[in-house]
Amino acid sequence: MTVQAFITGVSGLVLTDDERAFLRAHPPWGFILFKRNVESPAQVAALVQELRAIAGRPDAPVLIDQEGGRVQRLSPPHWPVYPPGAIFSVLYDQDNGIGLEAAKLTARLIAADLDEIGINVDCLPLADVPVAGANAVIGDRAYGTVPDKVAAIARAVTDGLAEGGILPVLKHIPGHGRATADSHIGLPTVNTPADDLTGTDFAAFKPLADLPMAMTAHVVFSALDAAKPATTSATIINQVIRGTIGFQGLLMSDDVSMNALQGSIAERTRDIVAAGCDMVLHCNGKLDEMRQVAGETPVLAGEALKRAERALASRRPPQPFDRKGARIRLDELIGRAGSLTS
Repeated sequence: MTVQAFITGVSGLVLTDDERAFLRAHPPWGFILFKRNVESPAQVAALVQELRAIAGRPDAPVLIDQEGGRVQRLSPPHWPVYPPGAIFSVLYDQDNGIGLEAAKLTARLIAADLDEIGINVDCLPLADVPVAGANAVIGDRAYGTVPDKVAAIARAVTDGLAEGGILPVLKHIPGHGRATADSHIGLPTVNTPADDLTGTDFAAFKPLADLPMAMTAHVVFSALDAAKPATTSATIINQVIRGTIGFQGLLMSDDVSMNALQGSIAERTRDIVAAGCDMVLHCNGKLDEMRQVAGETPVLAGEALKRAERALASRRPPQPFDRKGARIRLDELIGRAGSLTS
């Protein structure tokens, strides 16, 4: 079935008639859910089922940001609270193996939650490496400040998701850790020399270059392209993401509606496609903007289609899992981190 190269959000708990008509006329490759789309497990499962029915593809990707900590679209009372990424960093410093175990267990438990309601993609792990003075938008979401440690914990998270049948999206490539602004609000500019970026920010992503999907950073790296953020920079996509880092999977933009980007939604979409992103991500569920995105995204074809197909083909069925035992063990490990940080 022919689809267009975008991923879209929707406005609420159920689809409107206008949304149904739009999705039939402009079938996206996938969908993304937010808190506004979440009320209960049964409601989310029904929404996911209808999205896939309209798409006419039972394996259509349905994404969510379920990290733990500050970024949980699924939350109590129906879903448990999960720790932020910084907890794994604390445990890793105490004992590498314990830190990796906690990261993997958390991801495996999240995967079980997602699989139950039909979601098959989590926008996780992060490989951003924050620095002192950076904006708190990454903050305790990060797995540490040392590239090797960040990459190791990110790999453990990926393994946990994979064992639960959930595809990962690596973010925010090639790095959001140095940003001094929140890209939801404004455009961050990083003035760090290229060699320093290569040795730190990019180095955390390089060991994860085999992952099936990644999401770009709306960040300007002035040493490489002073005019454009990574999302719309052909230089950074070709030379850094595809080159230095070596990522060859499906590359999606971060949300096209974020204030870091300039111009109309249509202009932003054109810029994202022209720069070399395979997929445009639109999140806010505003139908007028969704129409602009659909009007500027091509049919998914060529290398982008091959990368999308490889990403979906890499998903494996969930493996047997002692969910109750895993939660008990994770709570025990989190307790250790609490004693270290108190």
